[in-house]
Amino acid sequence: MWSFIQEEILGMKWLNELVGRALSSLGFDVGSRLGGSLQFFIYDVIKITILLCLLIFTVSYIQSYFPPERNRKILSRFDGISANIIAALLGTVTPFCSCSSIPLFMGFTSAGLPVGVTFSFLISSPMVDLGSLILLMSIFGSKVAIIYVILGLVIAVIGGSLIEWLGMEKYIEDFVKNAQMPLLEAKTLSYKERIDFAKEQVIDTLKKVFPYILVGVGIGAVIHNWIPEEWVTTILGNHNPFGVILVTLIGIPMYSDIFGTIPVAEALLNKGAQLGTVLAFMMAVTTLSLPSLIMLKRAIKPQLLVIFIAICSIGIILVGYLFNIVQQFIF
Repeated sequence: MWSFIQEEILGMKWLNELVGRALSSLGFDVGSRLGGSLQFFIYDVIKITILLCLLIFTVSYIQSYFPPERNRKILSRFDGISANIIAALLGTVTPFCSCSSIPLFMGFTSAGLPVGVTFSFLISSPMVDLGSLILLMSIFGSKVAIIYVILGLVIAVIGGSLIEWLGMEKYIEDFVKNAQMPLLEAKTLSYKERIDFAKEQVIDTLKKVFPYILVGVGIGAVIHNWIPEEWVTTILGNHNPFGVILVTLIGIPMYSDIFGTIPVAEALLNKGAQLGTVLAFMMAVTTLSLPSLIMLKRAIKPQLLVIFIAICSIGIILVGYLFNIVQQFIF
């Protein structure tokens, strides 16, 4: 039963077959590089767009119960490691990319929440949202997806706790610490208002991320049908012990979200890249993109920015190597 859900509902293998038959009827040879690229591109764009809309609608409906004001109140009730855990969990029901999470991070910091708690939220939000869990399940299976999310939450909790322990609050820019953020009462929405909010989020998010989906799927199609497998296995396979470090460094300057990186990761994995290596690439792109770091630099001083990048990078690299070690047992 679960195999059917993963392959036919989440993976939409029926759609891949349908696209293949449609292209064949139009005279394309789906066994050729060009035909295979077209099939990969059309199938993945449609599949990811459908999953994207369904996931954003569902997550946004859940998110309507957790506006920033309510999140602040929830987080203020906890302290110590429990506060970091709650912050990381709240990050799973918030925006889908790091740039969208930074304004919330600044708002929480301005409201007086501990810096370590706000950083646990900032790390978790783009890395392990609920959408990534479902998408990862559709490509890599439930075991990989669940372990990925758990390890992402662990990075967020440990990273935030370490920043708190190091006493890095002094490296928050003064305009953020001194901003007066009134604690407003969270408005109670009706069922219709929550549905309307979820619909608006679907439209707004789709407009923002669809170009990245096209680019990501396009790159994935090229890797899948045009890049020799030997190249991928040599650079990112088990013969290169530095593959995880390499893709982490490559992924940091890029800007995308989970929806744009998944097709690239899928194509690399099918070509022989190690599981941990492609997951490290996904984590680096979604968590440490250059545009988000530029935005974050306005709110924190260079010393804290360097610590944040170092903690995330080390955590991502360790997770990558861990997945490479256990790949044969879970995948």
